[in-house]
Amino acid sequence: MGTTGRGPVGQQGTTEINRQAVQGRSAVRGLLAGLRLTVTSGAAGAAVAAVVVGVILERVPILLSGGGVLLLLVLIGVVAGRRSPGPGEPPVTRTALARVEDLRATSGETADVPVTFRLTVAPEPEDGRPAYRVKFSQHINLVDLPVYRPRSIAVVEYRPDEPWDVRIVTRPTPEWSRRAEEAEIDSAPESTLVVNPGPSEGSWCVLVLVTFLAGAALLVLLFRGELFTSDDGSGAASKQPSATSSASSSRTFTSSTTVSGPSSSLLVLGRMRQTATELEAKAGTSEVTAIIIEERRMEIRGDSSRPPGETVHLQMLPYELFPALVHEARTTLGVRDPRSWRIDVTPHAGTGAGPRVRVTVTGEEGTARLDADATARILERRPVGETAKGR
Repeated sequence: MGTTGRGPVGQQGTTEINRQAVQGRSAVRGLLAGLRLTVTSGAAGAAVAAVVVGVILERVPILLSGGGVLLLLVLIGVVAGRRSPGPGEPPVTRTALARVEDLRATSGETADVPVTFRLTVAPEPEDGRPAYRVKFSQHINLVDLPVYRPRSIAVVEYRPDEPWDVRIVTRPTPEWSRRAEEAEIDSAPESTLVVNPGPSEGSWCVLVLVTFLAGAALLVLLFRGELFTSDDGSGAASKQPSATSSASSSRTFTSSTTVSGPSSSLLVLGRMRQTATELEAKAGTSEVTAIIIEERRMEIRGDSSRPPGETVHLQMLPYELFPALVHEARTTLGVRDPRSWRIDVTPHAGTGAGPRVRVTVTGEEGTARLDADATARILERRPVGETAKGR
C-alpha cells in the first residue's frame, strides 16, 4: 500500500497554519541576524578605514579610535566563540521515512563525497504533517552511495520547526531499517517543496562585503577634505603667523596641497599642472612670488603688493618638462641614491629675464642642484661638493 502522509482536510489546514508560523519565526530570526551582521561588518569597515586615515593624516586620536574598535570587535568575537551554549533545550528532531526522488554526487578528494538529494519525506501520522519534498546536500561515504538509488526508501531525521533541515540517517536502528525495507511511499507534488526562507550563504557574504565597504566609505567621506585636498593655509596661520594671515592684516598668502592615492607622485604626467590649477582657484590669483614642488606636495606663496614683473604666472610654466629636470638632477650631479628632491620657482632678479627654476636633490653624498630658465633649459649645474661654493 502506498503511503503519502496525507491526513484529513482539517489536519492539513492546521499543518499549513503551523508551517506559516514556523516560516514567520525563521524570517524574524533571519532579520535579527542580518541586523547584527550589518552593524558588526559596518563597524569593522569603519574601524579599518580609521586606522588607514589616521596613518595617512598622522592623526593619533583617529588611529587609536580605529584600533580600539577593531580590538573590541575581536574580543567580542573571541568571547562569543568561547562562550558555552546556554541551558536551552537542543533542537527537537523526528525520525521518518523518505523516498529518494533524485540524487547527484560530485567528485571529492576523500571517501565522503557531497551528494545533493531530492526526497519526499513522509512524517509519522502523529506528527500531523503531510508528505513534502525537500532538497539538501549531505556527505555520503562512497561505500554507502549505491544504497540511495532513485525510488529507494531511506531513514531521515528532520526538525518539525524547520522542515527543510533534513539529514539522512546512514546507520538506522534495526527497527527503522526493517520499516524502510517494507515501506512504499508515493512521490509528493513539486508544489510541496520546502526551502529555507532565510538568505543563502552567498547573500550573507554579499551583505558583509557591502556593509564593510559602506562603513569604510562613510568614514573616508568624513575626512575627504583632509585626505584629498590638504590646504595648509589655516594650519600654517597658527604655526607661522608671518607667512600666512588674513587679507585684513596682510597682503601675503600661502597655500599648499598634498596629493594622495595610487600614483600620487607629482612627477606623474599632468599632475603638476592639475595641482597648480587647484591652488590657483584656492588663492584666487595666478600671480605668485614662489612655487615649491616636492614628491607629493606643492606650495605657492604670493604678495598682492608685488608688481607683475616680480611675480610668476602659475599657468605659464612648462610643468610637463619638470620631471625631466628632476631626472637629470638625480642622475648627473653625483648623488647616487637621492632621498628627496625639490623644485623652487622664483622670479628672476633681472627685468624681463623670466622666472628661475632650481631643482635640488639630497642624498647620502650631500646636496646638489641645477638651475634652468622658464623653458626648462638648463643654465647651471652644481654637483655634490660645489653647491655650498655656489651659494
